[in-house]
Amino acid sequence: MGYQSVFRPGLFDGQVIIITGGGSGIGRCTAHELSALGATVAIVGRDPEKLATVKGEIEAEGGKISTHVCDIREESQVIATIDAVLAAHGKIDALVNNAGGQFRKALKDISTKGFEAVVRNNLTGGFIFMREVYTRWMEAHGGNIVNIAADVVNGWPNYAHSGASRAGMINLTESASSEWVSSGVRVNAVAIGGVESSGFDAYTAEAQKEILKFPPTIPMQRYGTVSEVSAAIVFLLSPAASFITGTCLRVDGGAPNARGCWIELKPHNKSKRFDAFHLDSQPKLLTEGIKKE
Repeated sequence: MGYQSVFRPGLFDGQVIIITGGGSGIGRCTAHELSALGATVAIVGRDPEKLATVKGEIEAEGGKISTHVCDIREESQVIATIDAVLAAHGKIDALVNNAGGQFRKALKDISTKGFEAVVRNNLTGGFIFMREVYTRWMEAHGGNIVNIAADVVNGWPNYAHSGASRAGMINLTESASSEWVSSGVRVNAVAIGGVESSGFDAYTAEAQKEILKFPPTIPMQRYGTVSEVSAAIVFLLSPAASFITGTCLRVDGGAPNARGCWIELKPHNKSKRFDAFHLDSQPKLLTEGIKKE
C-alpha cells in the first residue's frame, strides 16, 4: 500500500517540485504525496542522513527524487542548490517553503542572537529561496510557491520570535503574490496549528508538557496530522487552485476561533483524523511520554 492521497493519480506528472525541510515531518510527508502523484521531488535539508532515508523510501515505491544538503539561511548554499536542481531536472515547477523551527522561551529571556536565528530560519531563509527560485526560473516560466507559516492569530506567547517570523512569512506571501502574478506565479501560504509530527520530540521536557495540554484548548480537540497539512499544500499547488493567490489557508483545528469568554469547549471525539501517509508514525512524546532530561 502506497500513499493514500485523495487527489487523482498523475496530477503532477512531469513536474519538478522543491521541498525544503524534506527530511522529516511535514516535508517528508509532502514529498511522499507529491511523488505518489507523479512529481519529481527535490528535497532540501541540513541532515544528509535524513534526506537519504526519505530518498530510499520514495525510490522503493518507484518515485523520482533528488536530495540537496543546504542551510536555507545561507544565500550561497541556496543559490547552489537551485542551480543543482535546474542542472539535474531542467526546470522548477513549484517550491514548498517548509523548513523552519523554534524553541519555547519567554520573550524577556530570548537573546538577540536567539531571536535573529529563529527569524533567519523561519523568514529570511524562506525569502532567499523564494527570490532565487523566482529570478532563476519562475520569472520567465511561471510556477507555484507555497510557504509554510503557523497559527499566529492573537499572538504566540513563549514563541514570540517564531510568531513574528511566521506572521512575516504570511505578509511576504501576500506581497509576492501581487508582484509576481504577471509572471504566472501563484504564491500562497498554509498556517498550521498543533500538528502531530516528529518535531514534537525535538522540544525540551518543559515544552513537551505544554504540547500535551494543547488538544482540549481547540474546537477539534485533537492534534492535526501531517497528511492533513500535505493535502492543503497539494491543493494549493493543483490546477483547482488556479484562481487562488496571496491566500493563507489555515490548518489549525479552529484554534483561533475558540474564545473562552464566549464559549466553553466541550470534550468530544467527533473530529475524524485523515491519515494518508503509510509510513508515518506517532512521535515518541505521544507513545512514550515526556522525555527525560
